[in-house]
Amino acid sequence: MGGYIPEAKDSTWTEHDPIEAAEAVILAMPNRPFIEVGGTRACYSPSRDLVHVPELFRYQHAEEYYSTFFHELAHATGHESRLNREGVTVPHFFGDAVYSREELVAEMAAAFLCGHTGIENITLNNSAAYLQSWIRTLRGDRKLAIIAAAQAQKAADYILNRRSNGE
Repeated sequence: MGGYIPEAKDSTWTEHDPIEAAEAVILAMPNRPFIEVGGTRACYSPSRDLVHVPELFRYQHAEEYYSTFFHELAHATGHESRLNREGVTVPHFFGDAVYSREELVAEMAAAFLCGHTGIENITLNNSAAYLQSWIRTLRGDRKLAIIAAAQAQKAADYILNRRSNGE
């Protein structure tokens, strides 16, 4: 993981112990993107195949850190070298339908991974609020939930190194 060394700790920063089950999921992901840890912004860059997340101590709860990390890894599964998902491989703009669907996929996949690692209870309300904001953008798309859930399950399965036949 990349390096960012904070100059001084802010009083809002909190020390956390890593969650081993979540760390194991991240480390076991096949064909992982490059990962940088530092700064204040979480994002995935398809052109650089790079996941960037702030340090664990910047989050109020460790579970929020891993939920965010899983969300960005879920975006990375859309890269052409992995699941080749349109929401990642095709240029799009913030808030358009393709972008909104991709955000739903990533957040649902993150929720699945949080459940898998046993941290779903703390992140559930944040995920629900985030999903609701994107669902409003996509209102009227009758197949949205089914398609997004299927893509999210594929993303989670990829990260967990599960084969499509259920292994």
